[in-house]
Amino acid sequence: MARPNVPPNTVTVFTDVMCGWSTLALHRFYQARDAAGLTGRLHVDLQLFLLEDLNRTALTTRMIEPEKSAINALAPELEFKQWQRDPYEWPVTSLPANEAVHAAKEQSLAAAEELDMALRLAFWRDSRCISMRHEILDVATACSAVDVDRLRDAFDTGRARGPMMQSYFAHRDEVQGSPHFFLADGTDVANPGMELHQEDQDGAEVPVVDDDEPGVYDGLVRHAAAAGVG
Repeated sequence: MARPNVPPNTVTVFTDVMCGWSTLALHRFYQARDAAGLTGRLHVDLQLFLLEDLNRTALTTRMIEPEKSAINALAPELEFKQWQRDPYEWPVTSLPANEAVHAAKEQSLAAAEELDMALRLAFWRDSRCISMRHEILDVATACSAVDVDRLRDAFDTGRARGPMMQSYFAHRDEVQGSPHFFLADGTDVANPGMELHQEDQDGAEVPVVDDDEPGVYDGLVRHAAAAGVG
């Protein structure tokens, strides 16, 4: 199994844009980083952990919709909403959105961070079909750190796809799920502070949170900073 090489001043996070738990985790990490005064100094390198490939199935409404109320109870400010559009407009794949995030890394890790969260909220909150090229580029226009023309070129030429998939295949056996944080000193933690299980309710798998400790993100940021923030 290959372990990711994390440079100083960086936290590598394996994640999928259509994962609600990683959306919550990144939201909390960014809040903790802001509170510590480390935004712009401690960077997040987003790497793909492709859930549809791991599960060998599309991420369906039956899988994802029950997560929204559970996550809203923990972070109501995210304002996740049940799918508002017709069912046929549901994004069958997260791969193009993830690829766009990796394409944005050509510009900067900050650009990728901003686009990644914007795409997450476009899906989880705004019911946008982020498997479609025009939706992805429309979302990018609202991201101040993203040069949309450069993003369009990188996305349309497919420059990010190869390195993204190489990283995914190289590390997927080491990664325990979405999200999984890796620090520069060799430590790592999957879905920090969270324990949950699935229960069957009327034929649907519903997540039940057993333990949630959002304060772990303050410690995670301090740990990452101690591992090498200049």
